[in-house]
Amino acid sequence: QVQPVEFGGGLVQAGASLRISCRGSGFAFGRNAMGWYRQAPGKEREFVAAISWSGNYTYYADSVKGRFTISRDNAKNTVYLQMNSLKPEDTAVYYCATLMGWRPPKANVWGQGTQVTVSS
Repeated sequence: QVQPVEFGGGLVQAGASLRISCRGSGFAFGRNAMGWYRQAPGKEREFVAAISWSGNYTYYADSVKGRFTISRDNAKNTVYLQMNSLKPEDTAVYYCATLMGWRPPKANVWGQGTQVTVSS
């Protein structure tokens, strides 16, 4: 099955840190740019961060810039999102996706999502 799988979400307090992961299988992970998106209740899914296939290039949504870091380990077919200084407004289901467009990002294959909840 060609699908990324996210894991590592959970419930944390405001100001805490959390790292979520996304493992790819069934596709050439190392050849794909990857992105993280999120969807809060009642809101549209929004872009969070992107990383090139090599890991040499990244960019972020303004709302997370300076707090979140995207990285990848192609040997492990895994992309990470390190989230620091979390805020209640970061509460959402976080999805990773392969990207078929870089800027603007265009998601292609989605994972099932992992819930991140930040309490105040």
